[in-house]
Amino acid sequence: MLALDKFFVKHLALNSQDAHMLHQKYYKEYGLAIEGLTRHHKIDPLEFNYEVDDALPLDTILKPDPKLRKLLESLDTSKVKPWLLTNAYINHAKRVVKLLGIDDLFEGVTYCDYGQLPLVCKPSQEMYAKAEKEAGASSSDQCYFVDDSHLNCKHAHARGWATVHLVEPGLQLPRIPASRYLISNLEELRVHFPHLFKI
Repeated sequence: MLALDKFFVKHLALNSQDAHMLHQKYYKEYGLAIEGLTRHHKIDPLEFNYEVDDALPLDTILKPDPKLRKLLESLDTSKVKPWLLTNAYINHAKRVVKLLGIDDLFEGVTYCDYGQLPLVCKPSQEMYAKAEKEAGASSSDQCYFVDDSHLNCKHAHARGWATVHLVEPGLQLPRIPASRYLISNLEELRVHFPHLFKI
């Protein structure tokens, strides 16, 4: 059972099947399961973070990714500012990019602040506005966004961001595209946005 489902079982006294269904429901409705937990069950997001995200054995799952690092290093940072946008809490976000060996390649991070209620997270327009402000974007149409969530991409595209939906090989392609661009590998960004990469 997933750590997230275990949290639902423990704190909401659900069986594993109901826990999984409620977890999926909240994820689909809000873009983040903890959003549903705080809205409807008064769960402390920081307690959730401690028991779920911080408890994940990421060091046994994630390893440095030289290909991803090379791709990020080839971005022309005079034209684009690499910026993280995540629904995770800040310590989880930092932990992930450090384990991938790419933590020094981003100028900043916009994250879901579990210490501030109500939570602000993707796919809400408030979260995208927060990212624009924190990254210093001059306008929405100057933002590029890559995400593996159809819902997040749909709302970013609606905002006017150049949005790329990453659907990894083996996963089902969406019946209705979330945005103009759909890729199965991050290397395809070079094809769609050659002007953002060093020659």
